[in-house]
Amino acid sequence: MAERTVALVNALAPEHPDPAAVAGLLLRHGERGPLTLTGADVAPMRSAALQLREVLAAPDTDTAAHALNRLLASGTGPLRLTSHAGTAPWHPHLDSDDDAAWGEWLLASSCMALAVLLWDRQLPPGAVCASASCQNVFLTQGAGPARRYCSRRCATRERVAAHRKARA
Repeated sequence: MAERTVALVNALAPEHPDPAAVAGLLLRHGERGPLTLTGADVAPMRSAALQLREVLAAPDTDTAAHALNRLLASGTGPLRLTSHAGTAPWHPHLDSDDDAAWGEWLLASSCMALAVLLWDRQLPPGAVCASASCQNVFLTQGAGPARRYCSRRCATRERVAAHRKARA
């Protein structure tokens, strides 16, 4: 769920995200099809994504936790269990019901995923790519040194640019 959250936050960052691309991303992350989204579906999802970005971009654990608490207090319902009428194993939801609007669902399910990550690791769940030409967020959870870039591509691009600058 956290990986899906990051992918959606990045996909919904442009002012007018493509509904078909967002639907494809949801399908790749396990949503059941067929799935058709409209601009009216995607607009509240974008609003939720912009709010979630604040949690992922938080510079420290306390800031991330406070941002997440604000979203949990204002944008989610009480914890409930659902099996989607027996079509899935029982699992927790924070949205109002199984037919909640896409924006409500994105905010609620993402808050749960990010809360679990923060709670488990006691670290901010994400970061913003350090590349000047990229504003993508990424998950920081994992072993090893802290990541600075969202992908190897961004890290390589920055390393090559620094090398060229040093040689000039």
